[in-house]
Amino acid sequence: MASSLVLRSLTSSCSVAFGTRRFLPHLFGAATCRFFARSMAADSATASGPFRKVQIQRDDTTFDAYVAGKDNAPGIVVLQEWWGVDFEIKNHALHIAQMNPGYRTLIPDLYRGKLGLDAAEAQHLMEGLDWQGAVKDIRASVNWLKSTGSSKVGVTGYCMGGALSIASGVLVPEADAVVAFYGVPPPQLADPSLAKAPIQAHFGEMDNIVGFSDISAAKALEEKLKSSGVPYEVYIYPGCAHAFMNASPDGIKRRKEMGMTDDDPAAVELAWSRFSSWMGQYLLSL
Repeated sequence: MASSLVLRSLTSSCSVAFGTRRFLPHLFGAATCRFFARSMAADSATASGPFRKVQIQRDDTTFDAYVAGKDNAPGIVVLQEWWGVDFEIKNHALHIAQMNPGYRTLIPDLYRGKLGLDAAEAQHLMEGLDWQGAVKDIRASVNWLKSTGSSKVGVTGYCMGGALSIASGVLVPEADAVVAFYGVPPPQLADPSLAKAPIQAHFGEMDNIVGFSDISAAKALEEKLKSSGVPYEVYIYPGCAHAFMNASPDGIKRRKEMGMTDDDPAAVELAWSRFSSWMGQYLLSL
């Protein structure tokens, strides 16, 4: 299935057309119309810090990934929002790595070194994503963690990465558990009723991306998971909008610039607690 087909499906499933020019003014106001992919090499988000950059091979391509946490600990693949591998996805990966008793986190660079620094650029990058190829990247990432010391590996992600996380629960048989934040995959990519891994999903009550991460999408996902036969949990957080887990100062600033003014640290803490319990149940057990 071509990536354009997946994008058209995602567009048609959202009445506000997430990921399209029609959606941008609705959520972001007067977002700039310029878009070009900036190299991560020139951006401060690439500072290695606690991360170790590795290269992972799959099929006939190689991609970069960023690893943090304890060697030989259970692994969790952490999937980016439409921005790319930026400061916030690294914040999430570090937070997960530092959870008790500790995980090894890996962020695959699905955009191959490119980063969206505004909404128009992020839209352009997501439109160009090979979704099937991204699932192959995720599977290669899961298998890399398993081959280098992690006996069990989960997958988590946010927005675009949340949708890909659920797709991984269907299409990546090596994944042991999934936690998805505010995103569901287009049906041509993956049908959640065919999920093979336990899936937990989180959504904001005020999320207005219809058909992708709003309440209707959450309820439709829950119905699909009911018929899958796998363990599942679907949570909706009152008063929270899209991307409510982005709670760093820079993340809050960016959300406010996009018109998302909700700020609920208790909801973020509760979601992390549920995340920890879910991953612990499936990745830490013998």
